[in-house]
Formats: sequence, structure tokens, C-alpha cells
Amino acid sequence: MKLSLKEIAELIDGKIFGDENILIENISKIEEAKQGDLTFLYLPAYEKYFLDTKATAILIKPDFIKSRTDITYIEVQNPNTAFFKIIEKYFKPEFNLIGLDSTSFIDSTATIGQNVSLGKNVVVSAGCSIGNNVKIYHNTVLLNDVEIDDDVLIFPNVTIREKCKIGKRVIIHSGTVIGSDGFGYNPDANGVYHKIPQIGNVIIEDDVEIGSNVSVDRASFGSTVIKKGVKIDNLVQVAHNVVIGENTVVVAQSGISGSTKIGKNCILAGQTGIVGHIELADRVIIGAQSGVSKSISKSGQYRGSPVQDYRTALKSEALVRNLPAFIDRIKELEKEVQALKEKAK
Repeated sequence: MKLSLKEIAELIDGKIFGDENILIENISKIEEAKQGDLTFLYLPAYEKYFLDTKATAILIKPDFIKSRTDITYIEVQNPNTAFFKIIEKYFKPEFNLIGLDSTSFIDSTATIGQNVSLGKNVVVSAGCSIGNNVKIYHNTVLLNDVEIDDDVLIFPNVTIREKCKIGKRVIIHSGTVIGSDGFGYNPDANGVYHKIPQIGNVIIEDDVEIGSNVSVDRASFGSTVIKKGVKIDNLVQVAHNVVIGENTVVVAQSGISGSTKIGKNCILAGQTGIVGHIELADRVIIGAQSGVSKSISKSGQYRGSPVQDYRTALKSEALVRNLPAFIDRIKELEKEVQALKEKAK
């Protein structure tokens, strides 16, 4: 693909400094760009690559100093947003799965919409319903009575257990399991654990994206709910009866215990752990490697284990880092006190 810089600038409402007729063949990170590539610069940390980049053109903020004359510039207010708009328009990957592979299985009681594509060894079990324009890649299994709405994209080796519901435009990446049994056991008088049947389901609303190797457990009864616009990274555990509010982001290796309710527009950074049966308000941001052991009723930033408000957590961390110096100082003070005691005798 070859695109003129003028065409690109018109798409992102950018101002060109240099040759507007230059042809762009690819896009790339600034440190890896070659001749014919378009790159972007939006964080000061990446300015160190500017002098050596081989890119033909670069997206910059209006205040950036154009010190090189061998490169063409496009000024935009937000180079990051503009760059990804270009990707969406011209470089978005195409998933060319077409039709129903001969190795796929569709139960006679299942209903399939228009323009559905099923890859090799896909299983669509009894009572399933699949909407229009759905693509389901190889080795994916839908157990009984699964409902999948329009324009869903499911990558290889996904399992969706019985009675789960998937909304419109959902993306589910490889290795993920939707509707696995919740972790429910009841110990008897002898301490032997007996499995509690998990008879609920999972509801995933519209425009959700779920990364690879994620487990979303079915509810004990009722539903585990992932609400509209939620984005879940790889390697996340969502336990039974959890509710995740609209447009919340859950980052890799996080775990949400059973029956917890997460509000709207929250961010759970990497390796966040949340205990069960608590609630997080809307617009709560939890820092990486934090442990949340009680409900949070106010929006804001929190971090630490146990979690604290952001400022308090930073102060605590600063004190911990200074403990060796504090210990040395205490020892010196103890010596001074002992000397005073001996002098007073």
C-alpha cells in the first residue's frame, strides 16, 4: 500500500511541513522506522530517537522543534490519537475467514445468521444462536444454548460454556474460557469439600474485548456480567457473580473474587487482586500490584496492599524506602540516650 502524505494529513486534519506528495508505504515506531515509513512522536521519552530515525515523515505536536530538514512533518494536536486513526483507516488487519469449514459441526437445533464464518473443528452445540457477520476461528467450542449476537469475532481455541450470552461486536482472543464453573465448594464436618453446582451463566454486553487466556466464571446462580465497553487484558480471572461496570479496563494478571461489583470507567492495573463481596465506585483507579480488601466508595486513585488512597500510599512507600536510614538514626539516638544516663549516675 502506498499513500500520499496529503491524503493522510487530510484524514487527521494535520498541517504538512515539507513535500505533501511523498508516498508512505508503512507505519512504524520511531526507533524502528525506515525510508518510506510514517512514525509519530508524542512522549518526551522518545525524543532521543528523533535525530537517528530513518522515517520519511513524522507526526508531531505544534510546539515540536523541526530541527531536521531531511524529514517531512505533520503537525497535529495529538500525534498518538492521529497515528491510531491512520492505522484504523488504512492498516487495520483483515480477518479473511469466509464460509463454513467442512470440519465444523453445527447442531440441527442451532440457528445461524447471515454471513457467518466458522473455522476448522468449530463446534456449535444444540440450541445455540449465532447472529449476522460472526467469525469464529478454529477449534472453538460453543456448548448448549449459547447466544452470540451480530459482528462478533472469536479467535482460535475459545470455549464458551452452556447458556452464556455474548453481545454485539465482542472480540474474544485465543485460549479464553467463558462460563467455566465458579470456585464453589462446601466443606462437611470432616473438612471434605463438596462441589456446589454452578447453575448460572455469563453475560457479556456489546463492544467488550477480552484478551487471551482469560477465565470468566459462570455465576453460582444468576449471572456474571461484563458490561458494555469493558476491556480485559490477557491472563485475567473474573470469578462467579462478578459485575464489571461499563467501560472499565482490567489489566493483565488481575483477579476479581466472587460477587464483587466494579463500577463504571474504572482501571485495575496489572496484578491487582480484589477480594470477594465488595464494591468499587465509578471511576476508581487501582495501581499495579495492589490488593483491595474492602469496598471503595469514592472515585479516585488508590494503590498498595492493602490499598490506600494514592497520596497516602506514596508517603508510606517513601517511609519504607527510608527505613535503613531511620534504623541507623535510632541506633545513634539510643547511644546518645545511654551516654546521658551513664553521665547522670
